Amino acid sequence: MNNKLVTLIGGGGFIGRYVAQALLKAGARVRIAQRDPRQAFFLKPLGALGQTQFVAVDVTRPDTVARAVEHADGVVNLVGSFAGDLQRIHVEGARAVAEAAARLGVGALVHVSAIGADADSASNYARTKGEAEAAVRDAFANATILRPSTVFGREDQFINRFAGMVSRLPVVPVLRGGARFQPVFAGDVANAVVAALGDPARFGGQLFELGGPEVLTMLEIQQRIATHVGRTPTFLPLPDAAGAILSKLPGGPLTGDQWLLLQRDSVVSAGSDGLTALGVARTPFDAVAPGWLVRYRKAGRFSLLNRAQG
Repeated sequence: MNNKLVTLIGGGGFIGRYVAQALLKAGARVRIAQRDPRQAFFLKPLGALGQTQFVAVDVTRPDTVARAVEHADGVVNLVGSFAGDLQRIHVEGARAVAEAAARLGVGALVHVSAIGADADSASNYARTKGEAEAAVRDAFANATILRPSTVFGREDQFINRFAGMVSRLPVVPVLRGGARFQPVFAGDVANAVVAALGDPARFGGQLFELGGPEVLTMLEIQQRIATHVGRTPTFLPLPDAAGAILSKLPGGPLTGDQWLLLQRDSVVSAGSDGLTALGVARTPFDAVAPGWLVRYRKAGRFSLLNRAQG
């Protein structure tokens, strides 16, 4: 990837920042493309002089997508949302990226989707993710599609959300406690992207599901978080009827679409190991989570210092 120019559509987002750092480390030049590029300026000091570029893009406007993709050796589409017009954002946006990449002769395209993507799903999120994959394939047959399970990392909105609840509530309600996940580290997803970009002849045209080394239930994830933050709340599993009601409340803890997503496990298919196939070692949750979850402990980092001195 040395000196290759890679455009990251949505590069300043949660997963995008990890992909950007992995590419910069590999010697690539990185063009961060998103609606407001200023929100990604924090990435500028991570690269050498001239190694990062920033450009405004709106995936619902093909003209801006074409400008962002022009002259790139590789393109990564990282755009995903749970809100707004998902048909335009996921499907039309993905099509615009793939068509621009094909028309402008881009050598490698990586499309980041999600486990559970299914054009026939009742969930709007999963359905549009599935339709987006089909749109990408139609426009750029050699694209690599990556489907990660729930992605965790310092800036995520999944583990951190539960950590906030566990750290302040004596009783933590748990919805769909038996739902299974295969949490995958954001850094591993980034390395998978770099591997796919670096060898499109080998990985192009394929779909890889990405999961970490452990399958954990919703309840087990929250119990694991409690251990790392040094809390012992009572976990209260809620019946599905309660979840269905909460999902319909304005401003509730989850939307109706998110409730539908919870009805299906987020684990890789049997016999599938996308990270290994891409040459990426799987990082255990316990290997990295304590590094940032420490801030949810009663004394923050001082709690670990006191333990070490004791």
